[in-house]
Amino acid sequence: MSALHERTLVIIKPDGVARGLTGEILARFEKKGLSIVGLKIVNVDKATAEKHYAEHSAKPFFGSLLSFITGGPATVMCLEGNGAIGVVRGLVGPTSGLKAPGGTIRGDFALSGQNNLIHASDSPESSSRELALWFKDGELLPVAKGSGSALRDWVYSAEERK
Repeated sequence: MSALHERTLVIIKPDGVARGLTGEILARFEKKGLSIVGLKIVNVDKATAEKHYAEHSAKPFFGSLLSFITGGPATVMCLEGNGAIGVVRGLVGPTSGLKAPGGTIRGDFALSGQNNLIHASDSPESSSRELALWFKDGELLPVAKGSGSALRDWVYSAEERK
């Protein structure tokens, strides 16, 4: 996979699943041209939640964050595409739904900082760590070779598919 071609983790949190927004959110990523190469619905266990949010463990909201993410089913996915991490972060919008601009997922559907519908990896390092936490070996589709698929032929120029 080239440096430009990336994979990133996205979680539609329990509030997004409960509100019936999974299809709408998935459609936004697909319409942008990202490929879904892993997808599952899970009940997040406390141990996985603690590992996922480890960087927040000393913060006062850690307990409520764990209760929230483990409170109902979540949709976990791996998206792939050129610049996928930045593209996804742009589509998702800032953490607070109150501050997120219209046109972003949080700006259109969220009013909270914690109940903000979605998590998206923020760097290649986070993406790698998080994907390994949520997906076992063999659960993700292989990296597309060359042009990969007819979709890639229409989303990217020939130079961008190299």
